[in-house]
Amino acid sequence: MKLKNKVLTSDVLIIGGGAAGCYAALTISENTDAKVIIAEKANIKRSGCLAAGVNALNAYITEKETPESFVDYVKREFEGVVREDLVYSIAKRLNKVTAKIEECGLPILKDENGKYVTRGKRSVKINGENIKPLLAQEVHKHDNVQVLNGVNIIDYIVKDGKVIGAYGFSIKEEEFYVIHSKAVICTTGGAAGIYKPNNPTFSRHKMWYSPFNVGSGYAMGIRAGAEMTTFEMRFIALRCKDTIAPTGTIGQGVKAEQVNGRGEYYVQKYGKPTTINRLYSTVMENLNGNGPCFLKTEGISKEQASDLFKAYLNMAPSQTLKWVENNTSPSSENVEIEGTEPYIVGGHTGSGYWVDTNRKTTIKGLYAAGDVAGGSPKKYVTGCFAEAEIAAVDAVQYIRDVKLELLNEAEIEQKLEEINSFFENDDQLYTIEQVEQAMQKIMDEYGGGISQNYVYTRNKLSIAQRRIDELIEISKKLKAGDLHELLFIYEIIDRLYVSKVLIAHLIARTETRWRCYQQNGDYPEKDDSNWLKYVNSIYKDGEVKILLKELVGRDEVYEHKN
Repeated sequence: MKLKNKVLTSDVLIIGGGAAGCYAALTISENTDAKVIIAEKANIKRSGCLAAGVNALNAYITEKETPESFVDYVKREFEGVVREDLVYSIAKRLNKVTAKIEECGLPILKDENGKYVTRGKRSVKINGENIKPLLAQEVHKHDNVQVLNGVNIIDYIVKDGKVIGAYGFSIKEEEFYVIHSKAVICTTGGAAGIYKPNNPTFSRHKMWYSPFNVGSGYAMGIRAGAEMTTFEMRFIALRCKDTIAPTGTIGQGVKAEQVNGRGEYYVQKYGKPTTINRLYSTVMENLNGNGPCFLKTEGISKEQASDLFKAYLNMAPSQTLKWVENNTSPSSENVEIEGTEPYIVGGHTGSGYWVDTNRKTTIKGLYAAGDVAGGSPKKYVTGCFAEAEIAAVDAVQYIRDVKLELLNEAEIEQKLEEINSFFENDDQLYTIEQVEQAMQKIMDEYGGGISQNYVYTRNKLSIAQRRIDELIEISKKLKAGDLHELLFIYEIIDRLYVSKVLIAHLIARTETRWRCYQQNGDYPEKDDSNWLKYVNSIYKDGEVKILLKELVGRDEVYEHKN
């Protein structure tokens, strides 16, 4: 098998057709006639984190809240190390983008007075099973937007420090894509599958984050030399055991509190009930012999139980099916909870590209929005929309003074040879799955995975560092028998690069600022005097160079100076 060239041109290339990618395309197409290409690995109708739907918009400014209070909340949750300018610019747009998606047909629940039904201080309830098809439908209405489904983008095209497009290949046809563009917006999402999942083997797809989001956007930026930030702020979700269904639906929906195996309320023993402490306290209760831990739902009304059945059918059917199969209900027994494996994701934490206030990365012509953009935790769905809008508006301004640059045939052939070589590797020693399992085992045991209760040490990270480098070399010799296997090879390579940068960040922050998320066994305490700063990095010549940056305030307009 050998791929053949397919060369395309556009004004703006959007990599990733998820929530942020769709919204960026809509923003551009509704305000200009610029030609937009969306390259989507799956199918835009059901791709990304919203593929199965969602039952609430968890970032919204309700009546008693303000954009300022939203920033204060995010800053408090993450111990002061956030990009306040980014969070604030998102907060000011949350309600606007919510109104926009409602116009597209998203059902948002309202009370008898016509006001949105809230779920907590910063969340509104929706019927969101079809949120992704609704977005895709809106995108398809615009003639200047071309959607490439089933195209896996593998690397940016960079010339003289400027992005001029990207390379990719079809996962269905024997085609190698070279897409030239004046600007690129990366909206590929975060990284799952780096650590060994807590539901292994045939159930490994039952994880918190989309298993098809493997950090490709991060990895492309890393290899291109983009500055990255805060990878050490991992995300670990507290979920319903086995199904990995969200616990917030129960916690906020019926005000269920966490209890241990003895029926005791335990979160307050470990501090304030923040997102991080709800996880950390659960881990500690199990370690102290007080587990298993639960959400206390026993005794809720039949109506509340029915609402939970319906809510999970909207976004995590496996939880409803578990109740049905076991002939039980949340009203008759408590729901057991546990932590997931760690993920790298900028929508819930701060991992991702280091961007300026307009979401420009440190590589000219390249923007990042949504889960792939760093510095602004708790953005969720609406925050991804807001960032996409910001990036799209600035990209339109940028391309006005930019001419399209094209590669010559020799440059294209060089990249094509690299891809085709995976069909020709005859000295393969390991299979793709063996490399994946080795990576997950290394990261779990030496990089602070679930088997280690999320704790890591410098010595263990050093072992992980060495072994991940070995796997990167091994991955170059993997063999693909078809396009599907070629996709898996590039996905494992991308996850290995993300792992390499993650390890460097974990080593660099010599404190514990976010328990479980970043639990340093050598430095178990928080150190405000030295570590109220960002840990950034640039990858060059096989090495990850760490850069420390000072905090950026709420009202600053940050621009790259390097």
